[in-house]
Amino acid sequence: MPRSIPDVSTLLGVAVKYLEEELMPNLAGYHRFQTRVTVNVLNIVRRELDLGDVNESAERERLTALIGHNRPVDTLNEELCDLIRTEQMDLDDPRLRAHLRESLANALAINNPKWTAG
Repeated sequence: MPRSIPDVSTLLGVAVKYLEEELMPNLAGYHRFQTRVTVNVLNIVRRELDLGDVNESAERERLTALIGHNRPVDTLNEELCDLIRTEQMDLDDPRLRAHLRESLANALAINNPKWTAG
C-alpha cells in the first residue's frame, strides 16, 4: 500500500496539536479530561507506529538469542514464560534480565516516555 503524504505520524501530530492548543483551552471539566485522555491515546498510537516495528525486531532478536530459535515474537514470549515457569531459565541469567529491562524500556517509550525521562 502506498504511504500517505503526509505520513500517519504527522497526521496524528496535527490532530494532537489541534486538540491541545485550540480545543482544550476552551473546555472545562469532563470534556477537558476526556480530550486529554484522547490526546494521550493518539500520542501512544503515534509512538507505536513510529517505534513498534523496530522494538519488535529487537525483541525477536533478543528472544531468539535466549531461546535458541526464531519464531514469531508472541510464540517466543510464550516459550520464555514456559521456560521460566518450569525453572529451565534461571531468573538470575544476565541475558534474561537485560532482555526484560530492554523490553520494559521499549514499552515505556511507547506508553509514556516521561516515565523513563531523567
